Amino acid sequence: MSRLLTIIKVREIFKRNKVQLTTDAINLIDEHIYKEIEKMAKRCESGNVKRLSAELFWVALGRR
Repeated sequence: MSRLLTIIKVREIFKRNKVQLTTDAINLIDEHIYKEIEKMAKRCESGNVKRLSAELFWVALGRR
């Protein structure tokens, strides 16, 4: 999924809840998501997961 489609979906979710987003807010959301994905990748690495699958998604989330 392209970044533009992701931004559009994020805007739609907030719009459904009657919340407007500024460009700064979208950038902060984007940064937050990026950091969370980085954490997930590191958890996979430390958990010795070479290929993340639905069955191993709990490792990326940090659940044991």
